[in-house]
Amino acid sequence: AHVIMDGEDQNDVGYTWEGEYERPWEAIQEDTEGRIHAPDEHELYKAKRRKLFDHKSQVKLGMMRHMFVVMDLSYSMEEKDLRPNRLTCTKVILESFFEEFIDQNPISQIGLIVTRNGRAEKLSDLSGNPRVHKEALSKCVKCVGEASLQNSLELAMKNMKHLPTHSSREVLIIHGSLTSCDPDNIFTTIEEFSKSNMRCSIIGLAAEVKLCKTICMQTRGNYNVILDEPHFKDLVMQSCRPPPAKENSETTLIKMGFPQHLTNGPLTLCMCHLENKQNQYINTSGYFCPQCQSKYCDLPVECKTCGLTLVLAPHLARSYHHLFPLPMFQEVKCSGSLMFCSSCQITLSDEVYVCPLCKQPFCIDCDLYCHETLHNCPGCQSKITQS
Repeated sequence: AHVIMDGEDQNDVGYTWEGEYERPWEAIQEDTEGRIHAPDEHELYKAKRRKLFDHKSQVKLGMMRHMFVVMDLSYSMEEKDLRPNRLTCTKVILESFFEEFIDQNPISQIGLIVTRNGRAEKLSDLSGNPRVHKEALSKCVKCVGEASLQNSLELAMKNMKHLPTHSSREVLIIHGSLTSCDPDNIFTTIEEFSKSNMRCSIIGLAAEVKLCKTICMQTRGNYNVILDEPHFKDLVMQSCRPPPAKENSETTLIKMGFPQHLTNGPLTLCMCHLENKQNQYINTSGYFCPQCQSKYCDLPVECKTCGLTLVLAPHLARSYHHLFPLPMFQEVKCSGSLMFCSSCQITLSDEVYVCPLCKQPFCIDCDLYCHETLHNCPGCQSKITQS
């Protein structure tokens, strides 16, 4: 609904919910320590902490992931219910998502597909380099026509069908439309997609659509509709965590190579820039495949010559926390004695979060930081160092 005041031009009037973002400085408050925070910040932290409880341990996860992000570029992405519009807001969130996804899943690969004018187009191949996807994302500036869910699923399926069945093959669709312009019976495509052991999750920017819900149910994905921009970012970032592996997924040993980085090797062109004819990519440094001696700039990557998966030891170590997550800290009430956070040393007032192993107290900020970013308890690690 619109609200029109006397003397205002009707063309200058916006939506009533857009007023929510005006004068945000009035909502800022200051706590007893002099720190600035929003009044609902504590409730947001609480909600994030509740989601951490949903992460179950001792569950088989698809650690080697191949994901295509499908972005809607139809005319509906020009709507301004997100600031400044849906397209710009989605691009900003996806830039952060590409970085976070590769950081949390270093032995996985991700690609980008866009859909507009009833067609689907692949902008970047599956890769573990977020810079490639950011460059492709920067080219998404024009929204035209209708989106096509069927063409998007078929293009993603075509690019992932040859991948090994032990890897997790996923599609994440950012869907801003309420319709889908499809050339054929989409339910046949959904059935084929499900039989290929692929998973499709959809994040809706407008309202719930029955077709999107059906796709996610039949492929064991997640379907959510955003409430606002923070909720949108939260839903996208949830895809960084590996999903549970399907019951009929294979379990196999994977041969991997651990190449050394040489700075004085032969003067060659790396395999990742064969199509680029610029002289800057011809040099003596790079990672050389231990099996065929092909050179690459960045890892992880699958060797284009021999097919060997090339990684570094830290890449495998960073995937460790998904299989063995940090135990949840126990929430207790602050006792009468003065207590300090073991990490940031602030004074703890009401709620205290205690590690069940080392019994050290933490504030809610450090609790979330330990579980979402650090994936280790500082108290437990200090004891290991001292011993």
